[in-house]
Amino acid sequence: MVASNSAPQKSGENRFLRWINLRKGEGQRTFWMFTAYSATSSGLMWLEACSVDRFLSEFGAANLPVIYITSAGLKILLGMLYSWLQTFLPLRSVIIWIALLLAAPLPFFSLGLSESAEAQIGSFYIVQITIFAMQLWLEASHVLNDLNASITANQLFNIREIKRTYPLISSGILVADVFGGFSLPWVLRQFPRDQAVPSVLLLAFGLMVFGAIVLFGLSLANRQAFPTARRRREDNNAEHSPPRLQGQMKSYMQLLQIFFSLAQVFLLLVEFQFLTQLGKDSGLASQIVGGEVAGFLGLFNGALGICELAMQWMFSSRVLDRMGVFTSIMLLPIVVMSLTGISMTGMIPVFYGVLALRFLYELLHYTLLSGSVPFLFYSVPDHIRNQEQAKVRSIAEPISTAVTGLILMGLVKLSMNGIGVAEQTLSFSLMIAAAIVWLWTIGALKKEYLNLLVLNAGRGQLSTSEVDLKALRQKTIDTLEKPGTEEDKRACIEFLSEIDGRNSGEVLAPLLSRLSPELQYKSIEVMLKYPNPAYLNPVKSLCAQRPAPEVMAVALRYIWLTEESASFSELRHYLKPNHPSIVRATAASLILRQGTMSEKAEATYVLHSMLTSKQVQDRVIGCRALGGAVHLQGLRLWLKPYVSKLVKDPSFEVRAATLEAIAATRSEEFYRYLMVGLYHRPTREAAKSALVSLEDTALNNLIRLVDDVERPLLVRTEAMSAIGQIGTPEALDLLISRLTTSWGVPRRALLRILLKVPNEKGIDAVAEQLGRVGIEQLIEQELMFIGQVYAASMDLILERIRCDETMLLRSALETLPADSLERIFLLMKFLYPIGSIRVAEYNLQSESKSAIAQGLEILDSTLDINSKRALLGVLDRELPIDKLQSLSSLVPYTPMQPSERLNHLLELRHFISDWALACCFHLAKRAHWNISPDAIRSGLRHPRGYVREAALSYIAAQFPQKLGLVLQGFQNERNPIVAAQVQEMMKKLGMRLPAQHPEALPRLKTES
Repeated sequence: MVASNSAPQKSGENRFLRWINLRKGEGQRTFWMFTAYSATSSGLMWLEACSVDRFLSEFGAANLPVIYITSAGLKILLGMLYSWLQTFLPLRSVIIWIALLLAAPLPFFSLGLSESAEAQIGSFYIVQITIFAMQLWLEASHVLNDLNASITANQLFNIREIKRTYPLISSGILVADVFGGFSLPWVLRQFPRDQAVPSVLLLAFGLMVFGAIVLFGLSLANRQAFPTARRRREDNNAEHSPPRLQGQMKSYMQLLQIFFSLAQVFLLLVEFQFLTQLGKDSGLASQIVGGEVAGFLGLFNGALGICELAMQWMFSSRVLDRMGVFTSIMLLPIVVMSLTGISMTGMIPVFYGVLALRFLYELLHYTLLSGSVPFLFYSVPDHIRNQEQAKVRSIAEPISTAVTGLILMGLVKLSMNGIGVAEQTLSFSLMIAAAIVWLWTIGALKKEYLNLLVLNAGRGQLSTSEVDLKALRQKTIDTLEKPGTEEDKRACIEFLSEIDGRNSGEVLAPLLSRLSPELQYKSIEVMLKYPNPAYLNPVKSLCAQRPAPEVMAVALRYIWLTEESASFSELRHYLKPNHPSIVRATAASLILRQGTMSEKAEATYVLHSMLTSKQVQDRVIGCRALGGAVHLQGLRLWLKPYVSKLVKDPSFEVRAATLEAIAATRSEEFYRYLMVGLYHRPTREAAKSALVSLEDTALNNLIRLVDDVERPLLVRTEAMSAIGQIGTPEALDLLISRLTTSWGVPRRALLRILLKVPNEKGIDAVAEQLGRVGIEQLIEQELMFIGQVYAASMDLILERIRCDETMLLRSALETLPADSLERIFLLMKFLYPIGSIRVAEYNLQSESKSAIAQGLEILDSTLDINSKRALLGVLDRELPIDKLQSLSSLVPYTPMQPSERLNHLLELRHFISDWALACCFHLAKRAHWNISPDAIRSGLRHPRGYVREAALSYIAAQFPQKLGLVLQGFQNERNPIVAAQVQEMMKKLGMRLPAQHPEALPRLKTES
């Protein structure tokens, strides 16, 4: 392989997929999932329009509370049914049966509404029962449809894919509103008036069955994505018991429950008001569309769907980003209060006011509120986040639905004739009161959210628009002023720096005199990132108080880098010997930036005296000061002799400080010292940190070291780690390009480094460059290698070749499958949640059969790769022959003669370990087997000494007549063991050390 120091060009991708933010392999699954969800939602939309039309005409809106109360229980029962079915059927079957269950009642509804059915059955109440059941089924169907879609999507896509694909899939319901809404009036006109609704229900049934068929085909084509086993009915309560919430987290979750309960309450209240007015003014609604109320609802939902699509795709994220999430969701109660108040005053007809309220509320609810859900759960710990979200959907919403139904039922009972003017006014008043409570809840939620973020400052990755910066500053002030640990206060300062670093001085500067020296240093260091002359006075006041030397040094730096009119001649006062070394060094580095020639000469003398001091601390401080003196272009000739001495200083601390100074001053002629620093343990971290600070400038040197296979593996790994910490797109591309061509320990190191890149940038880069298909190919490659190793262990048995070398080779081969499985688990972390893969791996390493079974079940439920069955078979079986059988689809096993199998192993020499390769030569020597010339040449040129030693021993035994010619290529061997072997062989042959023969192998480089 010829290594390249440049990142490869990214392969071309479908432009449309890139435009909609999808990756290779995701488009087909997303399209069919979107199609299934849109078809089912369109059928439900037609069912909703027809059901509401007939319900209002038969029962009126006054009976809707009964539906709300009953549907709450039905939703809970259907949720229990969904879970219960999974204990008897595989998940793939459950999804299809639920999709069919949603559509199943529609033909019966159509039959019950037809005149022929009523005449045949002979019951006057059959229509009323059908209408009531239809409305009840509608209320529950939406929840079941959303649940089915989300579970299917979670199986088809991994956690990272679903972030890109699910927004597109979920927009299927909006497309259904547009398609179903605008097409419904036209469809209704195609049938006689008395047969229109039953006929539309049959068409809706056809749409929903089509959606189920698409789901069936999708699940069949991606059967590996669904677990084949039924879910266990018994749960390990000890291991899976929900953790208890305490303190501020408990308070925050209670407010979240109230918030989402009120959101559901208003959704029902607005719907109730809308349908009540629609029932009263059905003639007006019919005039608008010139037909049935169902047609009016179709056009209304179609127009709403278009606006929701536009809002979600173009405006929602911008509104959330610019206004902040909490301010954005406050728009919902404000809209309710505004339009309800206008309707109460009579400024516009109540019908139009409620119509506008329904339109705007649903528009905001399904865009801004839905888009803010992940943000609201952001501060909830990962291990309980899904559980708490499930509580909101399965407990809070049904309970709030039932309570709302009871309240509305009581309101209806106040008037025997339904909702009168007085009751309408009372209901509007209740909505305004509830909106005020909702506003207060949002404010309290915002405050608790901020408290959690400040206390858990390490989690913050938010933009400044996502929190109330004024409240954040006040909270920081309170935290720093009140008694508390230094760690908490330091974390608070760091969090403020991340969220509002530009204005951090406004909070920190007034508090400087009241903080500890450590916090004073940290605060001024944060302020130095955004120097502001407005905060000079507090810093100068601190200097006047003679603070700790470290604080004084950073304060001087802040003053002279911030104040434009500062006189550098005043800094000469701090160059005097009576000041601490760190203050003198800081003053010298500042003068070297902008001082006069005489001032620079004096500063240079101070640094010279510190760099040549006998005190280690003085030399360290002097080196660090060089890093601050960025204006060193003219001083490098003066600096050069000092650097060459400092990098060899007896003190490792001085060496490390010198390496930091080289990087800080971008002294290219000294970069070689940074590379050398990686070889020595005491300076390794400092050298790596310095190289990382150089960012892309250091990439060429680092990647050359990574590609040099003759360098120590530890040093190459540290170079890879430095590239990963640089983390730029160019750096990540360089690592990923080596991922497909490396093997063994280097590949494992690359995978670990890419997984550790912050904010999952390494994971995203691998997904972008290799795609899901590329990662799956790497997994299959590892599985095929495992198959080859097990095949070798079946053929190279002691009964066929009785010698110690056989045992050595078998022992070397035994470790290879475990190494490959470790790399497979690392690769799977690029596709699936890291926590799930880590738990599965931990359980599989246990000696407990129940733990192993649990680990296999986790993988069975999580994986959806094509080689899933093969991998699970390898992990589940104990005997090599059984594992080989599991891998037969990837690596068919064909028995071979031992010598043939050994040569086959040598063909895989780039994949097996170095020790296993050496054992192959030793066994071939003992058994007197012939080895291919290419394998011999590769062994002689191998960077590991013990492999070259084994290859030489084999040649000495099998081809003694050619040994002398081969030995001439080893006259400059640097490995002491191999060199001693060469000397002994040449002595036996009576050879001297002649000049290298022209046909001999080239001189080999050896490991350091």
